[in-house]
Amino acid sequence: MANHGNRPKGGARIPAKMTGARKPGLSRRALLLGSVVVGSGGVFAWSVLGSTQSAKAGTITVWKSPTCGCCGGWVDYMRGKGYQVSVNHVANPDLIKANLGVPNALYSCHTAKIDEYLVEGHVPEGAVAKLLAERPKLKGIALPGMPDGSPGMDGVPGLYRVVGFDANGRIYRFAEVGV
Repeated sequence: MANHGNRPKGGARIPAKMTGARKPGLSRRALLLGSVVVGSGGVFAWSVLGSTQSAKAGTITVWKSPTCGCCGGWVDYMRGKGYQVSVNHVANPDLIKANLGVPNALYSCHTAKIDEYLVEGHVPEGAVAKLLAERPKLKGIALPGMPDGSPGMDGVPGLYRVVGFDANGRIYRFAEVGV
């Protein structure tokens, strides 16, 4: 004889008990799992795409004249790239440059230090990032003078030749970078 389960004599089905049956919508477990996945994805995306903190960013110390506006522009530019910048206003920036060992031919309006390296002038961040990534045996890098369009300077941004210098004052080609 065939098993008709929960059917009465007339053949009509009796609904199954509601206990243990699925309710329509999301379960708490699915909702929790979905929240974790979406939240983790958001944290990952922020760390890779949305953060303004550069992976190479560090703390920069700057020495500049209190009246120099373009130096302040470079400081703002580097902060915008994710670096923490502390500024020291000095009456005679050239004295600082000489004491730190920047060659005279490379003098600009401000001098900076990040880790063990000097950064002289309006050096684009790309060159600073390269310096920190490659860690060459240099005392520092420089963008001599005050080129138009360089970070902090008025003018149309362009391509800049950044030089490196060693402890003996020898100057080397370091990078050609844009802003």
